[in-house]
Amino acid sequence: MASGSIASKLAREIGSIVKKAVSSNRGWYGPHMAAASCAIAQRLPLVDHIVEIRDARIPLSSEYELLRIVPPRPPSKRIVVMNKMDLTNPTQIKEWMRYFEQQKCISYGVNSHNKDSVKGLLNFIQAQVRELNKADHRFSDAITVMLVGIPNVGKSALANSLHQIGRISAAEKGKLKHALVSPQPGETKDISSLKIGSHPNIYLLDTPGILPPTIHDAERCSKLALTGAIRDSLIGLKDLAQYFLAILNLSDQYKNWAKLSTNWGKVSILEHKGEHSSSSKLEMRQRRQYLMDHTQDFMVHDVRRALFDVISSFDGNLECEDDMVKLIEAQFVALREAFHVQEEMDQNVQDKVAVKLLNLCRTGRLGHYTLDQVPVTHCDCL
Repeated sequence: MASGSIASKLAREIGSIVKKAVSSNRGWYGPHMAAASCAIAQRLPLVDHIVEIRDARIPLSSEYELLRIVPPRPPSKRIVVMNKMDLTNPTQIKEWMRYFEQQKCISYGVNSHNKDSVKGLLNFIQAQVRELNKADHRFSDAITVMLVGIPNVGKSALANSLHQIGRISAAEKGKLKHALVSPQPGETKDISSLKIGSHPNIYLLDTPGILPPTIHDAERCSKLALTGAIRDSLIGLKDLAQYFLAILNLSDQYKNWAKLSTNWGKVSILEHKGEHSSSSKLEMRQRRQYLMDHTQDFMVHDVRRALFDVISSFDGNLECEDDMVKLIEAQFVALREAFHVQEEMDQNVQDKVAVKLLNLCRTGRLGHYTLDQVPVTHCDCL
């Protein structure tokens, strides 16, 4: 988490906005989430193992609080899996793995979009199942593993990958049953069962993402919102984008983009002189064709270059709130040009810039961040 005063202030403002939304019944805890909470709580004591999925960018803030109310017995039934490892700082994740180990908590890191990574997780789960069954002297031919977590941590995508790899490794044929995957938090409504292993048969229960009815910690709210666990419509795109820019500005991530700025200057000179090759002409035609698609590599290149140029030329004090505000305002101006956002009468230009920026942030195109800090004091994660 960024330590600057402006980042903390933005976090508090986002937390305040979320609390107002919850108090006015515009929050996330609707009837379907309440019903899902009851259904999951009833099944938790009955399953053989619990796999809690957390967002690797926020290993503490993404805790599944229902497990505090209905803790697994014995605790060894629970595995904490940090998903989205590809979006976070590898060094800090190693520290988190050590932390969970110190808390006597079984943990694992995974990237649900990487086949080898998911296969490693599947092997890990199967090994844990065999070990616990051996310790309990159990000989059941059917094991149930419940997958739980807050919204938008990648549970359903991970469930599908485990299911597909598990069936292939077991040489089973037939039409695959898939869990619903949506980019919007809270879209999974029902508990679905997917087979992920044989000998013994292991069945995975994919569950809806659940948040507690209220979240009192403002910084936790801001982290959940920035990573997409809370709907953007509850907070505001511009506020979230400003919060991310404050974090970026106080990090060293932008320094990795220094060469982009230098290389871009060389390309620009060639373009103006008309001295580019046929391949460069093709690239320019493609650029014109996809100018509105901010996910294209050349667009991400432009965004990184714009951010680097603005930050590196800034001569203010990043710990000063007023200076940081000025820097963020300058970045919005530069990003509008980089994203080729045209001002229109019926739409907010800054929101259009913000939604594109947040998409690149959440997909790791603008750096890898771990927003939670490893606790210094002892804290039982179970």
